[in-house]
Amino acid sequence: MHNETVETIIGAIVVLIAVVFVTFTYSSTSAGSMGGYPLSAKMVRVDGLAVGTDVKLAGVKIGTVSALELAPDYQIAVHMNIHADVKVPDDSSLVVTSSGLLSGSYLSIQPGGSDKMLAAGGVIKNTQGAIDMMGLLNKFVNSSSGSSTPAPASGGATPPPNHE
Repeated sequence: MHNETVETIIGAIVVLIAVVFVTFTYSSTSAGSMGGYPLSAKMVRVDGLAVGTDVKLAGVKIGTVSALELAPDYQIAVHMNIHADVKVPDDSSLVVTSSGLLSGSYLSIQPGGSDKMLAAGGVIKNTQGAIDMMGLLNKFVNSSSGSSTPAPASGGATPPPNHE
């Protein structure tokens, strides 16, 4: 009887610690409601983005991606939640970028110069999707390997081919 009571108390303590840990993590990572406003955009490629991905302006986190949906025109509708105290000009652009080659992607808002700000539910029209780094690298490798034979020097006579 005594062992069952001790096990029950230890189990309750473990559950309580888990609840405290989850609550702390949820609040410290801004995963909960930020009290912000929604913005959206349509993009062709969103490689590396997911719900919860950071939205940054000048390198500072100002929101998160709240949803990604495939639109009927095969573009991706990106929905974001932006902090209430951050105002985004209506001519701003949105770019999928990363901090480095091995780091994760995030959305970067590049503010425009307009005096008019996007309201809640506004749409960022100027977008640039994710760049296919492997495709670019493949093109570079293929283009440089195709021209590996040196060109003849200009101005001099080219020796005749050796047919021996």
